[in-house]
Parts: sequence; C-alpha cells; structure tokens
Amino acid sequence: MTVSDHFNYSDERFADLRMLRYRLNGFEQLTIQQKRLIYYLSQATLYGRDITFDQYGEYNLRIRRVLEVVWQALRLTDRSDEFRALETYLKRVWFSSGIYHHYACDKFVPGFSEDYLRRAMLSVDARKLPLADGQTVEELCHELFPVIFDPEVLPKRVNKADGEDLIATSACNFYQHVTQQEAEAFYAAKKAETSDCPPSYGLNSTLVKRDGVVQEQVWRADGRYGEAIRQIVSWLQKAAEVAENEQQKRVIELLITYYQTGDLRKFDEYSIQWVKCLGTKIDFINGFIEVYGDPLGLKGSWEGLVEYVDEEATHRTQTISRNAQWFEDHSPVDPRFRKSVVKGVSANVICAAMLGGEEYPSTAIGINLPNADWIRAQHGSKSITISNITDAYNKAAHGNGFREEFIKDEQMLALVEKYGDACDDLHTDLHECLGHGSGQLLPGVDPDALKNYGNTIEEARADLFGLYYMADPKLVELGLLPDAEAYKSHYYTYLLNGLMTQLVRIEPGRKIEEAHMRNRALIARWCLANGHCIVFGRHEGEYRLTITSFTELRALFARLLAEIQRIKSEGDYEAARRLVEEYAVNIDPDLHAEVLRRYKKLDLAPYKGFINPWLLPVYEDGEIVDIQVNYSESYSHQMLRYSSEYATLI
Repeated sequence: MTVSDHFNYSDERFADLRMLRYRLNGFEQLTIQQKRLIYYLSQATLYGRDITFDQYGEYNLRIRRVLEVVWQALRLTDRSDEFRALETYLKRVWFSSGIYHHYACDKFVPGFSEDYLRRAMLSVDARKLPLADGQTVEELCHELFPVIFDPEVLPKRVNKADGEDLIATSACNFYQHVTQQEAEAFYAAKKAETSDCPPSYGLNSTLVKRDGVVQEQVWRADGRYGEAIRQIVSWLQKAAEVAENEQQKRVIELLITYYQTGDLRKFDEYSIQWVKCLGTKIDFINGFIEVYGDPLGLKGSWEGLVEYVDEEATHRTQTISRNAQWFEDHSPVDPRFRKSVVKGVSANVICAAMLGGEEYPSTAIGINLPNADWIRAQHGSKSITISNITDAYNKAAHGNGFREEFIKDEQMLALVEKYGDACDDLHTDLHECLGHGSGQLLPGVDPDALKNYGNTIEEARADLFGLYYMADPKLVELGLLPDAEAYKSHYYTYLLNGLMTQLVRIEPGRKIEEAHMRNRALIARWCLANGHCIVFGRHEGEYRLTITSFTELRALFARLLAEIQRIKSEGDYEAARRLVEEYAVNIDPDLHAEVLRRYKKLDLAPYKGFINPWLLPVYEDGEIVDIQVNYSESYSHQMLRYSSEYATLI
C-alpha cells in the first residue's frame, strides 16, 4: 500500500468552520480481503450522500448544483467580493448537506446579492443547471431565490420550539402537506396495532398527504431514493462476497434485503444480527439511523461509517463492557428502572475509514446502536469510540489558548492539561458503552412518549451515567483512571462547557436548540440551581467557575440521573418538557456576549469537520490487489468529485 507522504491534520478554514484530516492508522497491516471489504463498504457509504441532502431540505440538491455550476464557471476569472461570498456559501452548503447550519439548523445568510447570482446563472451553460422540463433560467431563479434569500421562507431545518406545529415550522423534507397532529395520529394508530417488539415506525419513509389521505412513501430500492439505494445495494453485494465470516456476510445480506423491501421488521432482524456480529476486524453503519433531524424524533437521517478496530485502545472499552452488569446494579436510579440482566454489551475503539451522510464532514466521536429499546433490552448493543477522529481533534486543539482563556484557576488548569483528553475519551466510552444501554422502560411505555424532548433526555441520561461513574473508585480499580483526582478535571470542564463555553457556537439572540447542547446545559444549570457546590459568576470582571465540593457535585449528578431515568422509564412527557424548557433553552444575553467576546480574540473556529481519505484501488488483471490511501485531496476537490461520481438524485 502507498500512503501519501505528507500528512497534516489541519487543512482549511471558512466561515465558522475548520477542516481537519484523520489518518488511517494501521491500515497497511490489514489483509487484502479486509482492504477490499473497506473499499466496497466505503463506496456504499459515499453513494448515500444525495439522500442526506434531500432529507435536509427539498431544494438542497438543486441549490447545490446551481452553486457548483456557477463556481466552476467563474472561479478563474471572477475576483469580486460577491464571488468570494458565493464560494464561502457553497462550502457551507457542502459541509451542512444543504442551506441550513449543521448544528444550529438556521438558514445561511448569503453574502452575495440576488442580482449577482441571477447574472451568474444567466452567464453559464444552461444545460448544466438543474432546470425542470421546459423551465427557463429566469423561472429557476424565481423558484429558488426565495428559499436562498428570503429569511421568512423555510427559515429553519428543525424547529423544536414548545407550542408550535413542529412540522409546519421545520424545513426538513420528511413530511409533505401534513400537520404535526396528523403525523402523530398516523403513527399512534400504527403503534396501537403492535404491543411487543414494535418496529421503529416512520423511520424509513416520507409521510405525505395525497387527495386527503395520509400515507407513507417508503425509502427502498424501488421507491423513494431508489436510484441511490440501488447503488448502495450494488456495493453491499460486493462487500458480502469478501466478508470476514459467515455472520458478517449474513448481516450485509439482511441489510440488502431491508433496502430492497423497505420492511422495518427486516431492519430489526438486521440490527439484531449486527449486534451479534462480533470478533471481526471490520464493521460499518449504513442506513436511516438517527432521528435528530426530525422534530418529532421518528425519521432516520441517512448515515454511513466504515471502521476497523483499534486493537490497543479497545482494551479500555472491553474492560467497561465486561463490567456492564456491575455498573447497572450500582446505578443510583430506582431499581424498577434497572436491567436485572444486561445483555450483549460490546464496545470497541475503532478507526474511521470513511464517513458519509449525516456523519460527514462533521461526525460523532462515539456511537451506540441500535436505537430500539427492546432490541437493547433483549439482545444488547454495540458501542464505538472513534480514536483517529478524537486524535485529530486533540492535535488541532493543542496550544490554541482556549483552556487558558476560560480556566483561570492555575491548579485546575494543570489538572485539565494532565487528565483532560484521557477523561474526555473515558466519558465518551461510558456514555456510549453503558449510558445509552442502561435502564429500561416500564411495560407498556411508548419509546416515543417524550416526543420532541426525547433526544435531549436520552443524551442527558447517557451523559449523567458517565458523569456519575467518572468519580467512582471502581474506575481506578479497573485501571481506567490513573488516580482518584483525575475525574475532577472532567467534572470541571463539563460544567464549564454546559454553563458557558458551548455558547460560542450560538449566534447572539438565539436559543439553545441542538439536542446535545441542550443536554449539557440542562445538567450544568440544574446542578447550579439545586446545589451549593458550584460558584459561577463574575470575578474581576469576568465569569468564572469554581467547584467547592466534588463529592456534592457527584451526588447532584446521581439525583438528576435518577429523575431523568424515571422520566424515560415512565414516559413522563410533561416532566421532560419542564426540565428542558426551564434549564436547557434560554441564554443569559450578558453571559453570551462575554463568552463570544473572549472567544473571538482567540481567532478559533467553533466547529470542525473532516476531509475523507481518498481510497484508490490498485488493479492487476482486473482484480483489486491493493488499496492506496491518499490524503492530499483538497476540500473543494473532494466535494466536487463526490457531486460528480456519487450523484444519484439530481
């Protein structure tokens, strides 16, 4: 295998974003069969890209095509400020799979004018523009410009504001001509038909109303998104031929069957067998998975991830998973809500080999699947922590001045410098390996009972589980922490983030809306309001955080975890709503202004994403004999290449 000699974790900055690279450590040690498997799965991952764009907004694909055509036509000749603004806008569209911020979900404000874009569109070859049959360029402008330029038209991809019709006020493309009430009634009727082991109703379909009838358009090979799904299936079929063992082959074939039929029972069967597929070097995620992009928390956004095990780092997660029953038995929640027997908890530290869909360019650092509560309870779950992604983040953050700006206590700063990265990794492991898989619903409780608050409550539950156990002597006993002081660094940085530093990602005057950010704010603010061990306020003219008792803070985490688990287990929607709305939504404008001012002087980008490595097959006599890994591709080249090679829906 040939790896490009030059490797730099950092690459390019624009808007509020910084692009990074991740390295495929140990890839050269894989067998040719394993490399081919990764390559085929990676192709299946990249072919889902257009699905994500379309799910995130009805007009995203056509807007992307317009901008790409204009940019390529003018990039060598136009040096104007408006062209540079269009270039930045296009890069943001690529990054966010559409015209809405990947985290805040607000529509981008273009820095170029309608007149400029119209003139540019009229100057290019019209045959390259996404014109409908018989449509003129002027008519295309008339159709798309309100979506791009009018702040009142489809302003938000996902709206979770209390008291509003969340479907009518969200621009995501999961529902057409239906109200929130109609959607909830449609799926409530489906759930009433099933008692035990219900499928994830609505996960793989667009809900539409035609001639007054509400119905589903299922995402499958011969249905909606069929062009993309057939390509995914084709590459999955190649992957099945080089699977590492029969169980892995069975898993891939079940996924193919699910894509071909759209049958959610087949997805459950696939998920169960995927959980049981252990002992392989290569694994993957491919499908309609997470529901954060749907304001009702039902529809799965398409995502893909190809991975291989980081053997050395996996010893940590395997230690956690081997002790899963101990952690469950000693959880501070009501015994009624604990699992008497924890089943099938497996956890690996992995290297990402390819990111796609909702996992690209911005990706999670840890994942726990499947999401269905009954599958977790009866069959278990798989957790991963992505080592080469966290490594890239850590290297990019080294020496950037962020910690020094917001941690003024020198003793605490030294503790964070010493233990911070290791504790962050461990908390991610606890969150994913144990937190999401812990606890149980009471019999008859609808797993979707918490509705639009469900994602925030679930993330808070997993975070609190990890936070509570970070301070347990058991972690030192198991060799997961070096000493009894290390956890304090994480308690401090977690609260600092929830109370203060995560606000750098939010524009002035906005509320907190993303589920993970709400979760962190909820935990930090609840502890501040309900305990006496946190001092947070102005000192010498700036906001500072002091923790006076880490023991008391752990007790607060235990209290809140018990309540959050009760809410989840009982499906207490009103209690979830009260917690989230009181602690997790609103922002003190004075605090926010100070955080933004202090962050601005550091000249950092608050968000980061990744450029994928370019996997290049080497052929001899028509057979793949090696896979080259190339890290030299630029962000723009990769995005344009993907738009060309993996275009299926436009």
